[in-house]
This record gives sequence, structure tokens and C-alpha cells, in this order.
Amino acid sequence: MIVKTRAVVLRDIKYRDQSKICLLLTREYGQVSVILKGGRSAKSRTGPLFSPGNVIDAVLYKKGNRDIQLASDASLVLSPLSESPDLERFSVLYRVLDLVRYASAHEEKNVPLFNIVASAIYRLCTAIDNFQPILAWFLLRLVGVLGFTPSLERCVFSNHDLLADIEEMKLRELLFVHDPGGFALPGTAIVNGVSILSVPLSRYRFIRTLAATGNAPLPDAPPDEVAAVCNLLQDYCSRHLDRMPHRKHLDILSRLASA
Repeated sequence: MIVKTRAVVLRDIKYRDQSKICLLLTREYGQVSVILKGGRSAKSRTGPLFSPGNVIDAVLYKKGNRDIQLASDASLVLSPLSESPDLERFSVLYRVLDLVRYASAHEEKNVPLFNIVASAIYRLCTAIDNFQPILAWFLLRLVGVLGFTPSLERCVFSNHDLLADIEEMKLRELLFVHDPGGFALPGTAIVNGVSILSVPLSRYRFIRTLAATGNAPLPDAPPDEVAAVCNLLQDYCSRHLDRMPHRKHLDILSRLASA
């Protein structure tokens, strides 16, 4: 059947002489692999639209028993590639796309995931500079969509209110715990073997502010603080993504890329 769906292009690879295979995150069908016949031809109108990072409205010939669907047409909705070249923008964009490839499942609909990806790309398109906070914002929402939102309000061990105890104890740092995910007060009972990281209070407050940011402009923070938050959240996200079993669609693309 012929279907139309909004999609984010996650990846494209060359296939045979003039075609290419693309991995899409679609709003209606989750992650879908498509072949675009003649998509690398200089005469192709739709080929350039199927470029990583683009948000498109794609028309697909979809059959339930095929691992790779046929793409026939598309129209451009949003493209970070049309903006002025900026290495930091593209670095953040490709980190987002790589994470989404591993976080999404083959033909498993996940509208919240699609929405945060599209929102991150919109932010990348509209921002002039300072792109790293967009990555931190995305990572925090990604872990929430995947079901392992870190606890920011209460200590994961004592269940005490973090802000109240920070004020009372005049703390300068907290502990970040990977499992169960969230922040803990120094000196609370710690389970052996749990991965724990000391985090300055300023970093914790930045994460809390990010969590409270909807469509509003993102908060400012020193570049080293933002980078540290990105590393913390990406490490936390990676630990949980490693436990996710879906890999069949990635294996298929890898085999085609090496054929």
C-alpha cells in the first residue's frame, strides 16, 4: 500500500550504481529502511531530500513482509543542512542521529521519540551558535522517553528532598548514580557495585533547569559545564541502550553496506 509519513533521515548508504538505502525514523511506523532507486543520480529530485538530518514528508510503497520498503517521493519540511556550515552544529546533529538509530526499534511506533528528535533538529536549525546545550537537552529527554528518567527531586537512596538537604547541609556536590538512575546525597547508604560519580552542585542545577525547559530557550552555562553534562548523560544513556535487544535492522543495513 502507498503511505505518507513524516520522517527524520537517520542514515544513507550507497547501493549499486545510482540508488541508495536510507534509514528513517517515521512518526507512524518507527524505524523503517527504504530504498530510493536512482536516488544518487544527478537528475534525481528526491535523492537530496533523503539526506541525514532532514525532516521530510515521505511517500512509501509499504509491504508488511519486506525488511526494506520502496520510497517514491518526498517533500522537505526542515533541514539543518541548508543552514550556514558549522562543524559544531553538524557534530551535535550526528550524535543525535546515532543515538536515535540505537534507541529506536524496527517498525515500532514511538511518537514521543520522534517528537524530541524533530524538536532537537528544529533547535539546531534555528540556533546561531551554542549548540552543545541542545545535545544536553536532547539526551535528558531521550532517557525519559526510553523509560529511565533520572531522579532529580529526591535522593535515590534515602528518598530525602534534594533541594532541602542541599540548603540545610550547605552541600557543594551530589552523587550521580547510574542504577537506580538519579542523584543521591553524600553519606547515604550506597549499594556495592553501583557506578557513582561526584557532580558539582552547579552541574546538578543545570540539569534540573534543562528538565524544566519545554519549548523555551535553553539555559546558559559555561562550555565546560555543558560538555560535562553531555558526557554524564550520554554515558548514562549508553549504559541503558546497551541492554536493548533490537539489532536486526542494523545488521541488515551493515550487510548491504558491505555488499
